[in-house]
Amino acid sequence: MKLPFQIRLSRPQIILAGFAAMILIGSLLLMLPVSSADHSVTPFINTLFTATSAGCVTGLVVYDTATHWSLFGKLVLITLIQIGGLGVVTMTTLFTRLAGKRIGLNARSTMRDAISAPHIGGIVQMTTFIVKMTFLFETIGAVAMMPVFIRDFGPVKGIGASFFHSISAFCNAGFDLMGRRAPFSSLTAYQADPLINITIILLILTGGIGFLTWDDMRHYKLKFHKYSTQSKLILASSVFLIAVPAVIFWFTEFKDLPAGERFLTSLFHAVTPRTAGFNTADFNSFSDNGIALTILLMLVGGAPGSTAGGMKITTVAILFISMVSVFRQDKETVVFRRRIPGEVFRNASAIFFLDGTLFLLGGMLISQAEQLPLRAAFFESASAVATVGLTVGITPGLHTFSKILLVLMMYLGRVGGLTLIFAAVSPKNNGNARYPEDRMTVG
Repeated sequence: MKLPFQIRLSRPQIILAGFAAMILIGSLLLMLPVSSADHSVTPFINTLFTATSAGCVTGLVVYDTATHWSLFGKLVLITLIQIGGLGVVTMTTLFTRLAGKRIGLNARSTMRDAISAPHIGGIVQMTTFIVKMTFLFETIGAVAMMPVFIRDFGPVKGIGASFFHSISAFCNAGFDLMGRRAPFSSLTAYQADPLINITIILLILTGGIGFLTWDDMRHYKLKFHKYSTQSKLILASSVFLIAVPAVIFWFTEFKDLPAGERFLTSLFHAVTPRTAGFNTADFNSFSDNGIALTILLMLVGGAPGSTAGGMKITTVAILFISMVSVFRQDKETVVFRRRIPGEVFRNASAIFFLDGTLFLLGGMLISQAEQLPLRAAFFESASAVATVGLTVGITPGLHTFSKILLVLMMYLGRVGGLTLIFAAVSPKNNGNARYPEDRMTVG
């Protein structure tokens, strides 16, 4: 039977619909009695919150993952994390290829948008490469953590925990199974364990530097000068955003720890806010400056076309470099001997303003609705909009209004505010007409 109408979706609308469908299916599966450890029906608002957090690789939870969910529920969660980390479009492409079906031009264009690729050529091969490398890194990470988790949980649960945490870390999700020790404890029991700390850090960074940076590394190995300007900027900014916060945390937050443990904890908490959601120290013990620095790191996030969220490193770096160019009175903004077009600055400014507005508005609304201090509310808001998953412990006690607000913020943070706007607003066609130019003073 032929429908009297045909629904045609734009590429941004396809991405939005894909994530929404994944979240809805996950919510319904988590409501099933088989998904909970006590075989009860979990309320829809809580399964919606959990499925959104997993699918948008955030990590905020209203139930302790290890104790509330059954094995089936945990499998649903890790599947949502894997699909959400790679992206719905990427996983759909994989299954289409496995089925031997042809991928059309429109689907290739959508894939390009989903992984932030610069051009459509070779996009199918690129997607296949991403999926293969993802499974490789996750397997290596799981094998590396097995000795510790098998020691602590036994062979079967230890192997399961190794793969769960490896996928969660690579996808920058922050879901954990450490509630067996203490509810909502994340990785605090492994604060002094070098193997767990370093493995999780490397998985977070590998997933967060972006698929296109992987491609440059594959082709050019250690020949940094041949990398694309974007990859150079991502790697240089990442080094800065790890080293500087780690030094600050070393001198301000963990003075009572032994030197080795202090180093691991400082390094871990410089990496995890961008945007993994694990923690080895309680954020309630952080100073106001430590909380503020963590919020800034959460909002920056990882690289475009990666498993990480946030405004993205390139957005903040481009705006910073543009500011320096203005200070130096340069006519053009140059990065690694390449001129940056004005459209890039317009997009970066729009993302910065949009995410900043969501963060501030969300924090104020949560503070008002829950009668919480702004410190806790802003931390939760930044964690949601940047899809991080870190918390000062307020998530399980939030009311329905705040949960719905955080669901919307996690969804917008993962799909991208610009993607939503592009999906809702048709491009305006002014032909070749241009309005007269006029100058105005700013600053």
